[in-house]
Amino acid sequence: MISQIFILSAKGDHLIYKDYRGDGSRDLVDAFYKKITSLTADQEPVVMMHEELHFVHVRQSGLYFVACTPFNDSPFTLIEFLNRLVALIRDYCGSLSEKTVSLNFALIYELLDEMVDYGYIQTTSTDILKNFIQTEAVITKPFSLFDLSSVGLFGAETQQSKVAPSTAASRPVLSSRHEQGLKNEIFLDVIERLMVVIGSNGSLMKADIQGELRLKNFFQNCPEMRIGLTEELCIGKSELRGYGAAVRIDECRFHESVKLDEFESHRILKVNPSQGELTLMQYQVSDDIPSALPFHLFPTVERDSGSNRLRIYLKLRCDLSPKNQAVNVHLHLPVPKGVISLSQELSSPDQVAELQPSTRSVQWVIPRMAGGSQLSALFKLEIPHLGSAALLETGPVSMSFELPMHTCSGLQIRFLRFPTVQPSAPHRWVRYVTHSDSYTIRI
Repeated sequence: MISQIFILSAKGDHLIYKDYRGDGSRDLVDAFYKKITSLTADQEPVVMMHEELHFVHVRQSGLYFVACTPFNDSPFTLIEFLNRLVALIRDYCGSLSEKTVSLNFALIYELLDEMVDYGYIQTTSTDILKNFIQTEAVITKPFSLFDLSSVGLFGAETQQSKVAPSTAASRPVLSSRHEQGLKNEIFLDVIERLMVVIGSNGSLMKADIQGELRLKNFFQNCPEMRIGLTEELCIGKSELRGYGAAVRIDECRFHESVKLDEFESHRILKVNPSQGELTLMQYQVSDDIPSALPFHLFPTVERDSGSNRLRIYLKLRCDLSPKNQAVNVHLHLPVPKGVISLSQELSSPDQVAELQPSTRSVQWVIPRMAGGSQLSALFKLEIPHLGSAALLETGPVSMSFELPMHTCSGLQIRFLRFPTVQPSAPHRWVRYVTHSDSYTIRI
């Protein structure tokens, strides 16, 4: 018998809550999330106890699907039910993500009403449920977690999209060779966006990558081009290729002009691009980033005894390789209300930190940070009538940054070739960059 069913995002946001027997409260949701985030093991248990209640959950696409029961029901029955609920949401909505659940909450509540009656499971059959479900699904676009069409290299913008800010890539694509000059150039950009949530105990709670291959062509009458991707590229959880370290992505899609006859065998894309921009491929990696996270933060928050001063010590470590670096690193730290002054001690002179009273936060800005390095900051906040609740108002830390010449997925371009020798071959450039879309660290 099921008392409550709820769905949570990786950040702990309440997306769906259904109380079948009226004997629970929304505090159970917070109790479950606190238990999950306080665990130190990499793999959280499927079944947990809280007072006299049993939490049974599965995690799919970064979301927690949880059933709560006070009885000693078979956990395998509840796990099977939750997996079936996940499959039904995918069947009705076309995909599963936080945005899908938020847009289709009315449909999901209707499904839960028909599937369970007063805690007793009635049916999970799609054929039976379709006779009772009246709400139409809101279908989202693939890769709806991010809109990569508006994301560019190093934050530059154009009217239609954002592109690399180099002199060649930011100038307009001209129709006349005379206007363009003698430099024919082709840029292939591998752009990734990273969304990460790290728990207060340092455990990784959410990690998603959304990426694309974007071609910018300044070459008139460009012949067919061959683009070789990482040979060990695997698509899906079960596919294995080659003998080296595999680069795995969960989903991908291609522009309609891309020819894929050599993709399955040799991971080669063929395209005959016109002048302008073209997104060749979009891909997604969920909950399984092959490389180490670029940043780890070690925070300490404590109150000075006998004073109204709150001390916040942050040590930031960049876990990129020494040949890489991060640029435009910003840390946003919410602080308790009532702060009247800030004193700071920064580990290097090029860093900047300031208190922003309008947003009740401290901004720590690092222009450049080399891989393998560590930086620290000590903030001393003066807060009249400082109480113990102030510690709970501190955080979480959110970060923004750019990682030039680095991809978190490990996807690389092997070559960019023309099948025949061209009399005036264009200059070909391959560039990589990773942007932070959302990088949250709970403290």
